[in-house]
Amino acid sequence: MSKNIILIGSEGLIGSELVRELKSAHKVIRADISAPKNNNDAPFYEVDIASEQSVESLIKNVVRDFSKIDCVINCAYPRTKTYGKSYDKVPLNDFNENVNLHLGGYFNILKNFMLFFKNQGHGNIISFSSIYGVIPPRFEIYSGTEMTSPVEYAAVKSGIIHLTKYFAKIARGTSIRVNSISPGGVEDGQNPSFIKRYSELTRTHKMLAPNNLAGPIRFLVSDEASSIHGQNIIVDDGFTL
Repeated sequence: MSKNIILIGSEGLIGSELVRELKSAHKVIRADISAPKNNNDAPFYEVDIASEQSVESLIKNVVRDFSKIDCVINCAYPRTKTYGKSYDKVPLNDFNENVNLHLGGYFNILKNFMLFFKNQGHGNIISFSSIYGVIPPRFEIYSGTEMTSPVEYAAVKSGIIHLTKYFAKIARGTSIRVNSISPGGVEDGQNPSFIKRYSELTRTHKMLAPNNLAGPIRFLVSDEASSIHGQNIIVDDGFTL
């Protein structure tokens, strides 16, 4: 059954691929913090997930234009310009700002869509976490590169998983489902030595491609997943084993 799906973070690496994969079967409504660079026939709305007013306006405008919202997928990745440093170089205010933007933003989406879906009578919320919300970083795969797994990322992504379960409990007894998905690393031009070390820990000896996430998302969107609730689905080609 075709559904009206808001995809937040639609212009990013993962989000743009999900738009392509979902729009043949569903009405996909793109949403991101700034206007898209590329033309796309899916409608677009600007939204800042760290602003309650912005999220409320998104819901209001989409309902005005499309009558209902069946599902929201949040794969936004807000961060500051200083994000990504080694933990010992992260000032407390930078840590707090990034947690506020990212985890606070995901709470903002969960809260406001939960309220809307309760009033509407049904809904489906899917949040993007990460394998590093499930296990601690494997720091050894970053050796010899300028890359690291940011400390803020661990706090945010583990928090998203628990917020998912928190809101799933709130949704008990309703027709609202709340789940999260935790992807493994997605290849995006990273340092070759990092890609090699990472890939040695997966079943197929490679990092994920964005389209590897389309199947699990299609399932969570569908009525076939009606009994999946409060779960964190790991999609990592075995990296966490």
